[in-house]
Amino acid sequence: MEYFEILKKDSNSKARLGVIHTAHGDVLTPYFNPIGTKGTVKSITSEELKFWGADMILANTYHLWQRPGDALIYKAGGLHKFMNWKNAIFTDSGGYQVFSLAKMRQVMEAGVLFRFDMDGKSAILSPEKSIQIQSNLGSDVALILDDFPGFPFEYERTKQAIEQTTRWAERAKKEFERLTETGSSVNPGQKLWGIVQGASFSDLRERSAKEIRALDFPGYAIGGVAVGEPTAEMLKAVDMTIPYLEEDKPRHLLGVGTPYDIVQAVLRGCDSFDCVIPTREARHARLYISARDQQGREAYKTIDIRKAEFTEDFTPVDNECDCYGCLSHTRAYIRHLFAAVEPLSIRLATMHNIKFYLNLMKKIRNALENEYFTEFAEGFKEIKE
Repeated sequence: MEYFEILKKDSNSKARLGVIHTAHGDVLTPYFNPIGTKGTVKSITSEELKFWGADMILANTYHLWQRPGDALIYKAGGLHKFMNWKNAIFTDSGGYQVFSLAKMRQVMEAGVLFRFDMDGKSAILSPEKSIQIQSNLGSDVALILDDFPGFPFEYERTKQAIEQTTRWAERAKKEFERLTETGSSVNPGQKLWGIVQGASFSDLRERSAKEIRALDFPGYAIGGVAVGEPTAEMLKAVDMTIPYLEEDKPRHLLGVGTPYDIVQAVLRGCDSFDCVIPTREARHARLYISARDQQGREAYKTIDIRKAEFTEDFTPVDNECDCYGCLSHTRAYIRHLFAAVEPLSIRLATMHNIKFYLNLMKKIRNALENEYFTEFAEGFKEIKE
């Protein structure tokens, strides 16, 4: 059985319907990974995620290394057992923290010197160390350690980053192969994916893609996006990268994004995604709801449930949603919970936004299966009032 199967291709775009066969079950693509940074999707249980149809979640190597430590998780039998999650797990390498924790780290050839925010201690996250941590976690998809700049992009800094990422990728692959040979990984079925960098510079994207592709990873992530750049820049980076990656391997777009971003990236050939947006927005009372444009085409809106207009609104947050909050409670009640600073407010909002994203991916897959995805994508956008 092939690791990644393309089940159907869209005749009018680069979109495709597929399945990734992991050691912990199949992941139907296109797919969105709910973010479980520290071994949990905030306020949501593993059983709830599974019930909603989540095939895979993303956890963070850096944060789990910092606390509780990958050695403890290894003793527990890996992250799946530690958090009681039986489906697939995707781990990033800690590379995002190279960008997000710029004031607390130093990039060098050996790796990244981090100063932990928890206790002030320092430690180097090398390409090899990142692989060792992910091996102890036992994720199904592991990523190489990468380097990338934020927006606005500078050519020379980006050039340095892709060169560093390629050298780190070579070291990461050697360490992954060594651990595989020794049989020390919690998950013998773990796969290591490469990451392509290059910001929005076409020659650097091409170079990075070719260099990473030459290392023959079973899957690829497109990195260096969702770092403050406009949507058009992000999509340009995807367009610059996709042509240089093998069609028969899965492509993950790191850190993306809004519902609109995801649909546009699927059009361009991306297969999977991850982003904090649905959970972060939920904590700030911003909820995604289904909508229709003036032509009756499917779209979406974002509402702030704290607004006074919902005080006496006794309808569900979204009539098309089947999450617990929409089936059991009203906008007025959830607004009241936020006003009263009740923990249940964030939980219900998080449930809803994650379910909205998972339902969106089902709609995308259904549109691909039934050959109307291009029409769906043309009309799908955020309606702002």
